[in-house]
Amino acid sequence: MTATGTRAPRPGAGAVPAARRRALVALRLPWLYLVSRRVPAALGLLAGLAALAWSALHWHWAIAGGRAAQLFISLTVEAGAAAVIAVATYGPFGEPERATGRWLPWLRLGTAAALTAVAFGALAGAATAGLLPGGTLALARNLAGSTGLGLVAAAALGGAFGWTGPLAYLIVTEVAVTGNPTTPWVWAARPPHDLGGALCAGLVFIAGIAAIAVAGARDSGTRSTAGQGSAGVA
Repeated sequence: MTATGTRAPRPGAGAVPAARRRALVALRLPWLYLVSRRVPAALGLLAGLAALAWSALHWHWAIAGGRAAQLFISLTVEAGAAAVIAVATYGPFGEPERATGRWLPWLRLGTAAALTAVAFGALAGAATAGLLPGGTLALARNLAGSTGLGLVAAAALGGAFGWTGPLAYLIVTEVAVTGNPTTPWVWAARPPHDLGGALCAGLVFIAGIAAIAVAGARDSGTRSTAGQGSAGVA
């Protein structure tokens, strides 16, 4: 009596179809990237900001402050959404993640663009609760511009500090709203159909998307640590 036959698996047992195996491999890298960027948490925060915007419009939080107060509340929510998108570029792995090869820039680009689209859809849906200052045109322009600033800040300062771009611009806009800004670079204080403001916001968004896709978030502390570890191994 021998155990020779017990080692051979049954025909078809444990076999995974080639198409399914390729699909699982193709989805594994994007999923790991999204989890490392805390994208599920970012989606939850964007939903919370949309709920906040809906409540502000439905319950008329700024009715006593007039249009300027309503505009500032809207800009604050939009800046918060942009900050969430920018911080979602931060990853804990730093330089070693570049070993993923040619797909990494596309993952950065796709994640930032998808989160921006989700944020716009969520805030546009929340705008159905009341009168949004400037309408959806102003929402798209302001969100795109603030997100671009956040992505540029993430590329320059690090993903964990990407929120500084939208916050700094919010402070500038708060001052500009009370005056009469002439520069289109303060697009949030311009009329919703202002072409110059839309172009400036679009250029900033494109610059931010390009910077984060090509260079990624600048996480110098993580990268230097990884470099020291590689040097030690070498």
